This record gives sequence, structure tokens and C-alpha cells, in this order.
Amino acid sequence: MDGSRHKVTKVGLAAHARALGFDAVGVADATAGWAGGAQLEAFIALGRHGDMAWLAAEAHRRAHPTHLWPDAKSAVMVGLSYAPPFDPLTLLHNRTHAAVSVYAARRDYHDVIKGRLKELGQWIARETGAGVKVFVDTAPLMEKPLAQRAGVGWQGKHTNLVSRTHGSWLLLGAILTEAVLPADVAEEDHCGSCRACLDVCPTDAFPGPYQLDARRCIAYLTIEHAGPIPTEFRGAIGNRVFGCDDCLAVCPWNKFAAAAADHKLALQEELVAPPLAELAALDDAAFRARFAGTPVKRTGRARVLRNVMIAIGNSGDAALAAAAQARLGDESPLVRGAAVWALRQLLDPSRFARLKQDHADAECDPQVQGEWT
Repeated sequence: MDGSRHKVTKVGLAAHARALGFDAVGVADATAGWAGGAQLEAFIALGRHGDMAWLAAEAHRRAHPTHLWPDAKSAVMVGLSYAPPFDPLTLLHNRTHAAVSVYAARRDYHDVIKGRLKELGQWIARETGAGVKVFVDTAPLMEKPLAQRAGVGWQGKHTNLVSRTHGSWLLLGAILTEAVLPADVAEEDHCGSCRACLDVCPTDAFPGPYQLDARRCIAYLTIEHAGPIPTEFRGAIGNRVFGCDDCLAVCPWNKFAAAAADHKLALQEELVAPPLAELAALDDAAFRARFAGTPVKRTGRARVLRNVMIAIGNSGDAALAAAAQARLGDESPLVRGAAVWALRQLLDPSRFARLKQDHADAECDPQVQGEWT
């Protein structure tokens, strides 16, 4: 087909995207060169991707849109606001309750965006006669650099996308197409001298502006990292049991963001600051029921309960020791080990020593044994 043929105008595309519920839309040339591939290569070379082996395994395909699909000519980038109606940092003050990242305390955004993106892609295909492929954060595609090139926002110093209209609260989707669509002007960087996002990070996960070391990031540690959380970061995690919103929440551009109104992405009240004791008691069936249809479920019970134990240890509330002690017999060594750490923080040394005498000898997992010593 003739890649130059198109009937899609900027006005028509924007109107169609907004009719489907998207809050932002832009088009980028998918063929032009960019620095994203080299930046990704440097990130991986420094080991800053941590356990995310899939990043290194698919680095070549991720380095440029045409490496993923050689026939791609244009990238249509859409954004859906998930701006919360409150400051997520306030959740950190209630130490006996869990802080769940605001993107995850609601229906899984993949499910919401994918259907709408398919509709938009089908419309583009009908209007242009060109092939399309849709992506929502599951394919080797660098959405944030593409979104900046499409004028949707810019990558801030925290490496996340920032919009002058929606602040740091945009979920992204992408459509690659064989059609050559009229491209938007790339968004400029509007961070200026501000470094609020860098300074607020509790684990110093930013080696410098526009750089992230995922190995130190609480979002990575509580979601992507499969093993025990390194001791040096446990105290800084506080009551965060899934993700971290700190660097997003302090962005000054958020003052222009209206609370998200999409009913399909409404916050679920039971996931906003749930009691740690309730979460600690969840068996596998109860965990699946509690987090059904949300991003939390995909991470799995063992990692989330590991995080809950860390949060209990940070709570300073000795009354939660019973909830941690109940997990000393958990089927997951990941949870058992974190429970030991929590009890060490909450109990006086003599009581902890008695627990150790009762449980440590029966523990067969060396990692958990290490937590007792």
C-alpha cells in the first residue's frame, strides 16, 4: 500500500480519541532516529534494570519502534488521566494502614485502555486502509519517549511523563500504523530548575536528573523484585505495600490536573488505605478475591504479603505483632522471612528471642534462617 495515503486529520483524530474517553492524543513519526535506544542500552549496561531480565532480553526490539514492527510509519500516542482526588502522600501518615499506588487501587488500566485503543486503531485502519497494531505497556515499545515526540508530554527528571494539563498522572497507550499521519510537534522539557521529584525519593533512586536506578526504586522493589527486599531499603518503604507515588505526587505541574472522572477507572474505596492487619490475614483465595481485576493481583500474594510484613514492621504498633506472627507458618518463605523481620522491629529483644527459640530450628529455608540470626 501507499504509506503516504491517509484521511486522518489531527482534528479528526483528536475528536475520535476523546469520544472514546482518552484525555490526550498525539502523533509521532515512528521512523525518525532518537536517543531512546542508546539511553536504554546505557541503563542496562549499568545494571539499573535489576531483576527485569526481559528489558535486557528485548533491548534491541525496544530500542526503536521500527525494530518492533519494520513497517511502522506513525505512532499514535494516547493518554488517560488517573489523577487522584487527594494527595497520595497523605496515605503515608497512617502507618497501620497500607499505601497502595493510586494507579493500582482501581481496575487494571490495561483492560480499560486496550478495548478503547482497539476501537481507535480500527477507525484509523478504516480511514487509511493501513495496518495497525495496538500496545498497552506489554510490548517492547518505549512509550514515554514516543509520547514526548507526539507532544503528549515530556519525560521529567523522575523519568516519567509529565503533562502541562494532567501533571504526572497519565496512563499511556500506543498505536503503530503503516499510514503516514500528520505528526505533532514534540513537547519541550518544562522541568526547569525544579528537583522536587529527585529530592523526595526515600531511597535515593535517582543517580541524577533524568536517570533512574530501578534497584533502589520502591515501585520496583515492591512489584517487580521477586526476592526478599534488601535490608537497607526496608525502613524507607514505610507502609507502601504496592508501588510508590512520591516522585509523581510532588510534581508542581499536578496543580493543573483535575481529578480523573473516568468511571471505569474509579478508585476502589476498599483499596485506599486498607488496614495492614486485614491484608496480613489474606490466604491465596482471599487475596485473589480482594484484588480481582486490579494490577495488584498480577504481582501475586507472596510479594504483596512480603510487603505487608515490611509495612507492619515499620508501623511501630506492637498490636500488629500478632498479625506478623501468624505468618511465621506461611507457605511462602518470602512471607515468612519478612514476618521475622517485622517481629524483630516490633517486639522487645527477650520476646523475640523466645520466638526464635520456638521457630528458628524448624525453619528449613536458608533465607528465612538468615532473618532469624
